[in-house]
Amino acid sequence: MIERNIYLQRILPFVGKNIIKVVTGQRRVGKSYFLRQVRKYIENKYPEKQIIYINKEDIEFDDIKDYKDLVGFVERNKQTDKIVLMIDEVQEIREFQKALRHFYTKETYDIYCTGSNASLLSGEIATLLSGRTIEIEMFSLSYPEFLEFHKLQDSRESFEKYLIYGGMPNLIHFQLDETIVFEYLRNLYNTIIVKDVISRHSIKNVSFLQNLSLFIADNTGSIISAKRISDYLKSQQIPLSPAAVQDYLLYLSEAFFIHRVRRSDLQGRKIFEIGEKYYFNDVGMRNALIGYKIADISKLLENIVFLHLKIAGYEITVGKDRDKEIDFVARRKGELLYVQVTYLLENQATINREFGNLLKIKNNYPKIVVSMDTTSSATYQGIKHLNIRDFCKEIVKN
Repeated sequence: MIERNIYLQRILPFVGKNIIKVVTGQRRVGKSYFLRQVRKYIENKYPEKQIIYINKEDIEFDDIKDYKDLVGFVERNKQTDKIVLMIDEVQEIREFQKALRHFYTKETYDIYCTGSNASLLSGEIATLLSGRTIEIEMFSLSYPEFLEFHKLQDSRESFEKYLIYGGMPNLIHFQLDETIVFEYLRNLYNTIIVKDVISRHSIKNVSFLQNLSLFIADNTGSIISAKRISDYLKSQQIPLSPAAVQDYLLYLSEAFFIHRVRRSDLQGRKIFEIGEKYYFNDVGMRNALIGYKIADISKLLENIVFLHLKIAGYEITVGKDRDKEIDFVARRKGELLYVQVTYLLENQATINREFGNLLKIKNNYPKIVVSMDTTSSATYQGIKHLNIRDFCKEIVKN
């Protein structure tokens, strides 16, 4: 078992505490293996505790269909008052939040659960368990994790593999070949769409959902709006209102398949309601949908930088001030970080554009330009310039 230590360090302060630990993220990003990692830690540190582990993707637990079944199962199987309760894919149990509240009020349960839908915290759990939960959001592998999982050395060639295939953990079982990997990722996409979107929201217009996924893939990192997507689809003889488009975007976001990034002014005092960017939870999934093309490298680099900022725990917006745009304004613990992403700083005009927007920001928070250039100066007029491989390693380390 390869440990996901960045997430383990986030959950350890809450182990043994009377708070419900919720691990969220897209299907197959490693939540189940991480839960086993936490289980192993608890078994070693607290051998006196009984662990009840329920995996709702295992047929063994098919009889647990609702909160009453869950309470009954736990009551029948517990042998002590010191219970560690772990439930994998808890959203598969109807009204599970009622059972979690029941166990929480006993104050003798150490509760962990995973889920593949963001509404776990915004809806189902929040309603009955407000203030009693802590969320650990998991993502596909960071670049350093990708190197560890695939036993690769850091190099341009290794990064190009990451750029093409992405970081879904299960790829360690396959040869890194486009035909093999993309077939697996397309099947995973279908599973996510069916289980976490179509079934959950009773979607009937499945072809539109697929077309929307392709549109987002082709426009990764571009400012778009529900109206723009609606207008485009109408031109393709697919009539759908902007409100319906917005609902479908929300469903894909709730399944952690894509992530919405809103725009804010560079002073952070205003969030713009119209126009936003979308990035994929995994670039390999995006490439599996529409193919990998070298012409899309700037979009993929931007997606990877976004992903690593999220892994590092930043909240992200797109910075906007009249004609100036900063790719990412990242906030964490009251601090700001400004990041511009470009393929190559190949001429003075590109240098002036990428560094120029950052130079106009009159504060002392760190500012970084990230590119694929293999040689980079340490700073340019006080702004750090990093090769993307170095950025990916540094940002998840801090």
